[in-house]
Amino acid sequence: MKPLSITVWATSLTLIALVFCSPHQEIPPTTHPDTSSWQDLFAADLSNAVYSDTVWTFSDGILTAAQDQNIWTKEIFSNFILDLEFRTADSTNSGVVVHCTNIEDWIPNSVEIQIADDYAPKWANMPRTWQCGAIFGHLPASKSNVKKPGEWNRYTITCRDSMIWVMLNGELVTEMNMKLWKSATHNPDGSEIPPWLNRPFAELEPKGQIGLQGKHAEAPIWFRNIKIKRLDS
Repeated sequence: MKPLSITVWATSLTLIALVFCSPHQEIPPTTHPDTSSWQDLFAADLSNAVYSDTVWTFSDGILTAAQDQNIWTKEIFSNFILDLEFRTADSTNSGVVVHCTNIEDWIPNSVEIQIADDYAPKWANMPRTWQCGAIFGHLPASKSNVKKPGEWNRYTITCRDSMIWVMLNGELVTEMNMKLWKSATHNPDGSEIPPWLNRPFAELEPKGQIGLQGKHAEAPIWFRNIKIKRLDS
């Protein structure tokens, strides 16, 4: 066989580069990114949010809730990196909600990245899909990497098309391809999905409003430095 000409060889390398370096193949950050130039998810006066002003307050850069109600973006987001810090209390159970298409009936119509105080027995003894870093009810984190109550944690959540990557405190703990979740009752590994999560992820469009869960399970949650970067489609 004759060797490839320089031109053909260069063309082949170009095609390989296009395949592996396409924006659609972008991998999540391997370290927490510099977010100094990123957009704030919520304005300081919460003017770009859907929320109850008797529940949510944003003071001195810290966002918190007095009741179990969510706060939502007004904007629709698809293909993005969301970076934020959160602090739990004893027995906190909260979450970051992405791809929500119906905020009035958000639980089956969105994806929740769980926040929980894994040190509390009530959550430590629950299924791992209820623990911090999990895609709630669907996919456990590879490890429990949340800090103890009172310490600040950092999430970097990357959503591109049907893929979701969750980095917690500097480690990638969860990776999901929503297209694999085709059943409303069972996860791909055969485990049961909670019955109130009755819409398969494969049917969800990977875009929607972003939300934060409030004072769920009677335990508070605090958020700060909530930044977002849109990715190329």
